[in-house]
Amino acid sequence: MVRIIALLIGYAFGLIQTAYIIGRIHHTDIRQHGSGNAGTTNALRTFGKKAALITLLVDVLKCVAAVLVVRTLFGKTQADILPLLSTYAGFGCILGHNFPVYMKFKGGKGIASSLGFVTALCPLLGCLILVIFIVTFLKTHYVSLGSLLSYLAGCLGIIILLGNGYFGMISPRRIEMGILVVLLTVLAFYRHRANIKRLHAGTESKVYLKKK
Repeated sequence: MVRIIALLIGYAFGLIQTAYIIGRIHHTDIRQHGSGNAGTTNALRTFGKKAALITLLVDVLKCVAAVLVVRTLFGKTQADILPLLSTYAGFGCILGHNFPVYMKFKGGKGIASSLGFVTALCPLLGCLILVIFIVTFLKTHYVSLGSLLSYLAGCLGIIILLGNGYFGMISPRRIEMGILVVLLTVLAFYRHRANIKRLHAGTESKVYLKKK
C-alpha cells in the first residue's frame, strides 16, 4: 500500500506540466509546435531560453519535491525501505510528466524529472550525469544523445550503488529498486525511439544555444 501511495504522490507532482503551462500563458499549446513534446527542448525552440530554463528547473525540482514529501511521510515508519519508496515517488513523477491524465496522456519525455530523481537519491551521481549530458551536448549539439547517454549512466550508477549496499535494504528490496530503475531507462529509450532512428539516419536536429 505504501508503494502505491508513494507512486501516486509522485504522479501528482508529475502533473505540473511546466512547458504546457508556459505555453498556455502565451495562449499556445506547445504540443502543436516543434516536436510536439511538452519538455525543455521544445520550450527552447518554441518560446526561447528563459522559458526553457524555467521548464528545466521546475521539471527537475518537482521530482525532488516528490521524493522529499515521501521521505517526510514515511521517514519514521518505513525507514528500512525509504530508498525504495523514494524510487516509487520518482517513478510516479516521471509517469505523471510523460503521461498526464488531463492532457490525454501526452506530456514530455521525463529527462529533466529523471535528473531530479537521481539527484534526490544521490546528489553526486546527479551531478555526474548532468556533466555527461552537458559534455555530450556541447560536443554534438544533440539533446537526445546527451539525454540517452546520461540516462544510461544514471541507471548503471544506481545499479552499482545498489550492489555496493549504498542504499541499505535487504536484497529483495534492492532488486525491486533496480528493476524500477531499469524500467525507467527502457521507458526513456522508448520515448526517444524516433530520435534514435533519426540519429542513426543522421537526420536528427541539432540544437544551438547561440545563433550560428
